[in-house]
Amino acid sequence: MPSALSSLAERLRASRGFAHKTDIASVVSALANRLPRGAADLAQAVALGDDCAALADGDGYLLFAIEGMVRDFVDAMPWFAGYSAVMVNVSDIYAMGGRPLAVVDALWSDGIDAAEPILAGMADACVAYGVPMVGGHSNTRSDAAQLAVAIVGRARALLSSFNARPGDRLLMAVDLRGRFEDPYPFWNASVGAPSARLRADLDLLPAIAEAGLCDAAKDISMAGVPGTALMLLECSRAGARIDLDAIPRPDGVDFERWLSAFPSFGFLLSVRERHVDEVIARFAARSLACAAIGTVDASREVVITRRGDAALLWNFGDEPFIGAAGDSR
Repeated sequence: MPSALSSLAERLRASRGFAHKTDIASVVSALANRLPRGAADLAQAVALGDDCAALADGDGYLLFAIEGMVRDFVDAMPWFAGYSAVMVNVSDIYAMGGRPLAVVDALWSDGIDAAEPILAGMADACVAYGVPMVGGHSNTRSDAAQLAVAIVGRARALLSSFNARPGDRLLMAVDLRGRFEDPYPFWNASVGAPSARLRADLDLLPAIAEAGLCDAAKDISMAGVPGTALMLLECSRAGARIDLDAIPRPDGVDFERWLSAFPSFGFLLSVRERHVDEVIARFAARSLACAAIGTVDASREVVITRRGDAALLWNFGDEPFIGAAGDSR
């Protein structure tokens, strides 16, 4: 009989969040077959698989990203879908060590009345995060709502999924001052929070990068902490042992649900041992939870541990997760 932890690993692998991420592998493969020179054609500083494209421009990096919202979420929670579309793009920019410049949207709806709450959510998020909406595309004669938002930003020093190294400590930083947006796995610590606090909290990421304290990070996405760790580690051609007991989490929240949560402020950072205490202290100074939850190694396997038990979550040698492109270093 499989152990409780092995059963948990199996449920994580079968989760919707993991499924959405493993779908990326076929897209990456199709692009690679049609773009044999890949990112080199655009002087991209990182390969496909990071939170943003990063284009070196001689004075830092131009960052570019896009996010689409799943249809059932847009239908059920149109205002929060609009808000989240901006919020997750902003998070991608900060996860790369950058600061956002502007967003654009593409919105389809069945009439303007259906579009209004989505537009209101996007506008409210732009105000909260101090990012202007500078244009986009709209079609109010569609039979269904669809939404995507794209963003540009700039970074002076990059945080990249391709920079984790064996021996690094894997840190999780998260804002626990929130709530779940039932029935979805979104941990909302953003709506209603002071805008100045939201912006200053996020500015920790580029500040840490510019101080030379970290060069590898990823924002926690729909795949939760374990899936986000897989994306980061696959890009870096690394493995890790992750201690689930060490993961910061709110009081009274189901443990397994929290593992798959998508927090409004949540990041994984791969930090050299000598910088761990300083990085943790910077988050703690802003009342953000931050803890070491694992150690990066060269195994190309990701093992989760809990209460003295251990289970294999993923072996990159057997199967890709997102099919991240080859190491850009």
